[in-house]
Amino acid sequence: MRHAKTITVLVLLISLLALAATATGIFTEEGPGAYAYTSIRGQEVLIYGKGLYQHMSAEVAPQGIAQDVVTLFIGIPLLLLSLVLSRRGSLAGSYLLTGTIGYFLVTYLFYTVMGMYNALFLVYVALLAASFFGFILALRSLPSANTNTYFHAHTPVKLAGGFLMIAAVAIGLLWLSIIVPPLADGVVVPLQVEHYTTLVVQGLDLGILLPAAFVAGRLLVHKYDAGYLLAPVYLVFLSILMTALTAKVIAMALLGYNVFPVVIIIPLFNLTAIMCAVLLLRSINKSKAVRVETSAVAKSSKRTHSS
Repeated sequence: MRHAKTITVLVLLISLLALAATATGIFTEEGPGAYAYTSIRGQEVLIYGKGLYQHMSAEVAPQGIAQDVVTLFIGIPLLLLSLVLSRRGSLAGSYLLTGTIGYFLVTYLFYTVMGMYNALFLVYVALLAASFFGFILALRSLPSANTNTYFHAHTPVKLAGGFLMIAAVAIGLLWLSIIVPPLADGVVVPLQVEHYTTLVVQGLDLGILLPAAFVAGRLLVHKYDAGYLLAPVYLVFLSILMTALTAKVIAMALLGYNVFPVVIIIPLFNLTAIMCAVLLLRSINKSKAVRVETSAVAKSSKRTHSS
């Protein structure tokens, strides 16, 4: 794996900072408790009122705690495991590592720009920086030329790529169902904005993440090198993110909120994303990957000695 030392340092930093951030989010309880608050738009919002997320709404704060649980007990262990595998020369491990770092990148991008300001703001910023540069370096460590040759001929590209495109369209339509009706009615601002400034999740999804999923899926279906590079990474990222979203849906259901239709859509997409990610990673030609890894190490060693 190229940039192994730098990536290792960044991954360890991400793990330590995420451990502190998630534990604080899960276990802090101080605060006055739930109370009503009137937003600048005149909407009455129930505020959570306790713990790290005490200034967030009673609907969003439990979702943050649910995601912290997934990050702590699934995200961090998977990040460290994939680092070990990638350092041992596993190409599947490198894909797993890149996608997992991508999960931390997106998670703490949202925490930085959406979460109400709290004592961990600089921790979120540090996590965002470490995961951003870690993701770039990990992505650069993957083969970018003749990438299709690293996968077996029977790799289910149409299944995995088609799922990414369908998921992008379906989630996009779900978000538009929140945004468009108030615009058509002249109300403009959806109720889901609550006391926040805007719809951050929906905006970043519609502007970046969903188009990226659709493009990666289409490239994979057509067997372009970029598709074999990006789609497995995206599916690993999506598998972890959908697990977090499933945890959020469960948390909201337990609190008595109406979670239809996402209670069906999110777990279904979660299981499908995991299945597609596993199928793609298992389709990697291990003998080809080992030969290329050995060659890359030899070339790196040669450059080091000649310099």
